[in-house]
Amino acid sequence: MLLLALDTATPAVTVALHDGDDVIASSSQVDARRHGELLLPAIDRVLAEAGLRLDAVTGIVVGIGPGPYTGLRVGLMTADTFGLALGVPVHGLCTLDGLAYAADLEGPFVVATDARRKEVYWARYADSRTRLTEPAVDRPADIAGQVAGLPAVGAGALLYPDTFPKAHEPQHVTAAALARLAAQRLAAGEELPAPRPLYLRRPDAQVPKNYKVVTPK
Repeated sequence: MLLLALDTATPAVTVALHDGDDVIASSSQVDARRHGELLLPAIDRVLAEAGLRLDAVTGIVVGIGPGPYTGLRVGLMTADTFGLALGVPVHGLCTLDGLAYAADLEGPFVVATDARRKEVYWARYADSRTRLTEPAVDRPADIAGQVAGLPAVGAGALLYPDTFPKAHEPQHVTAAALARLAAQRLAAGEELPAPRPLYLRRPDAQVPKNYKVVTPK
């Protein structure tokens, strides 16, 4: 097994290789505006570090969000393209699940990432591998009662200390955590989600409502 894992659902552009036993190479860069520019060089860098070629990959794991439209689609389109070119399966994995796994907390807690517009993407977890709720997008004040008293991880939690007073690192997901979690689930015979995006809301860029179509006479 050689899994190529990647995620662009948060400001982190993150890539890792997992050989079935553990992560053998990884790269993470935080830049919310350069996902498309940074992802392919990061993949090249990780393969070079491991001394492997892309055609050695036997499966791909991609973070499916939730995340902003523009960044998220970069990772998903790249994963789909590589999967088709290599003829290997492409597995999805919730980005929040990767953060929860990396946090390695005991007992109930919350993962919250920055959704912009003064909102967070979030979910509750029983432990680092068990999600209790479906991912959602909300204003922090609107969910204060649901997360009260719970530890929280993620950049979204750190941005809103009034709602998440027990917030701490990690801020962003790493592909290393995604790869380890995916490898464990695949080894256990679990079915991973399809590589389809969890946007949870419409993209920021939209056609103006009063847009006038001009046709030639």
